[in-house]
Parts: sequence; C-alpha cells; structure tokens
Amino acid sequence: MRDPCKKSFRLLPEQITPIATGRGGCIATDMITVEGRKVAFMYRQTPHNEIDSGWRFTSGFESDEYMDDAKNHAVYDVNTIANYDPEIIPFLDAPIGSTFERQNGNGAFLKVECFQPDGE
Repeated sequence: MRDPCKKSFRLLPEQITPIATGRGGCIATDMITVEGRKVAFMYRQTPHNEIDSGWRFTSGFESDEYMDDAKNHAVYDVNTIANYDPEIIPFLDAPIGSTFERQNGNGAFLKVECFQPDGE
C-alpha cells in the first residue's frame, strides 16, 4: 500500500547528476518535483540561513491555496532542481533580487522587473 505522506518524485535519486553543484538549498513546488512540470517562475530572495541560496522555483500552475499548503513544496539542493529543468542553470549565479519568468510556457526566460515576494 502506498504511503499518502510519501511523495513519488518524477526523478529517481540515481537520475540526479552533478550539473549545478555548490549553490546551496532552494524551495521548489511539487508541480516541478512530483508532477514533472518545467520551472516557469524563479526568483532569488535574501537567504534565510547559510545553506539557503535564496532561490524559489514554481511551475506557474500553483494557486494561492496550493502555495499556502506547506505539503506542496519542500527544500531541495539547487542541483536537484537543475536536474528537473537544466534551462535554469544559466541564471543560478544571478544576484539576490533577481526574478525570471519563462515566456509562453516553455519559451525562453526573461528578467522580471519590480517583483517583490511576500515576506521580503
């Protein structure tokens, strides 16, 4: 019987390769890690501690209600999320305060101006 509290990730641990290592932790939603959607919106806020990179990744399909439920997102190594969507790699060294949005679903990322995440 499947444990309803255990997530069934799209990638297996042995599928995670070192393509963006040494960047610390991040927060990503289950839409990316469980459902396998591409990153559509990413921003880098001030890190909460020395392990946090400040990066936050969403698929763009998350509702406010979805985001309010802590079970729908988790902390991951940035390298893990880069394995789910390698197209984020060129942006990972962007400074704190940077925000990028993928255009037209799976198009190129563009810089977003004037985004202020909740709690900043």
